[in-house]
Amino acid sequence: MPKPVEIVESFFQSLRSRDMDTILSFFDERSSWQNVPHPAAKGVAEIDSMFKAIVNRSSRIQWDIVTEAYDEKRAWLERIDRFWVDGNEYAVRCNGVFEFDLETGTIISVRDYVDLNEWRGRLSVANL
Repeated sequence: MPKPVEIVESFFQSLRSRDMDTILSFFDERSSWQNVPHPAAKGVAEIDSMFKAIVNRSSRIQWDIVTEAYDEKRAWLERIDRFWVDGNEYAVRCNGVFEFDLETGTIISVRDYVDLNEWRGRLSVANL
């Protein structure tokens, strides 16, 4: 049975690959991803839609962990999410709470807390 830290490391590696099938393999129909305060993307299709635009536009993705804490089925991650679009790096600071089904290695829920003004400002410069 995988540990939360192992799932996080594997998921972040999948983001670096930018392969949507690999990224989506961490989710199932129980999964949700909420970029607070927006409503949660629920299930694989909605999570796919949420990720696809930025993954397809990015030539590179790297999420760096600043601090991390884990318990049996949960991770608290302070991160810097980095995306390279048209040769420029766009980074945003995030705090996320990840919950896992350890039996399947699935990410069951993510609640990400981001400064939306900071992110929107960077996205508007990139025309995303």
